[in-house]
Amino acid sequence: MRKHFAVALICAVAALGASAQATSTPAASEGDPVIIKYGTSEIRKSEFEAAIDTLPAEYQAYVSGAGKRAFAEDYLRMKMLAAEAEKNGLDKDAEVQAQLRLMRANALANAQLGKLEAGITISDAEVQAAYDAKKSELEQAKARHILIAFQGSPALQAGKPDLTDEQARAKAEALRAKIVAGTDFAEVAKAESDDVGSGARGGELGSFGRGQMVAEFDKAVFEGKVGEVGPVVRTQFGYHLIEVQERGAAPLAEVRESIEKELREKKLQEVLEGMKVASKATFDEAYFGSPAAPPAAPPSASN
Repeated sequence: MRKHFAVALICAVAALGASAQATSTPAASEGDPVIIKYGTSEIRKSEFEAAIDTLPAEYQAYVSGAGKRAFAEDYLRMKMLAAEAEKNGLDKDAEVQAQLRLMRANALANAQLGKLEAGITISDAEVQAAYDAKKSELEQAKARHILIAFQGSPALQAGKPDLTDEQARAKAEALRAKIVAGTDFAEVAKAESDDVGSGARGGELGSFGRGQMVAEFDKAVFEGKVGEVGPVVRTQFGYHLIEVQERGAAPLAEVRESIEKELREKKLQEVLEGMKVASKATFDEAYFGSPAAPPAAPPSASN
């Protein structure tokens, strides 16, 4: 199926809302030419572009460029069908009326939502407080490692000895002792690590956040001492020698945008919840069932 046909199915519905917008477009001017004529009717540039504006962002670029003519064909088809429906009195049909009311309510709701969002302000102090509260989640580390795989490990390399769990641990411990005694970590990684990707870089893993590595590795990196090769760590891949090179929270400048977005969404939800409470809304539990129980609070530190 051609891409523009798939887009047309989406835009046909969106364009219905645009038709309503077009009735209030400014009077025609030289900058708003007629771009489509059909029968005794016409479509101006402003109306057509208003229809494009109703589409999701991922479609707008397509229908503003290569898909413009295809969208115009579908938009014209929708306009002609809508006109015929009115001639046939379908605009008075109860089901059509219900759909139009729903579309109108949805358009108004989106407009009000936009107004509420525009009125939300996030102060520097709020961003800083949120950042301070999330520092542990935002913590990143830079580390390097050497992996010694054992039998059954997905990292086991062809042509290398098939070590038992005990043998792999013993080898890892021996390599750690050599490094602690002064042997270069990067040279050992290049020669011995079964993680060939990082091994070729001297064991370098770059920077990563909490939860991005398997649990045992994650714990060793985020609880171990910086600048030291910690105790040998076992994971499903084998035994690891890990050196944490750096550790700390991502700078506020790097995460500011995501924090502001999160705070904005939280404030908006609070406004919407306040509207619901103020309206004293109730739900028929015989029809909807009981509301879901709120998640249990985590145990306090004193427990």
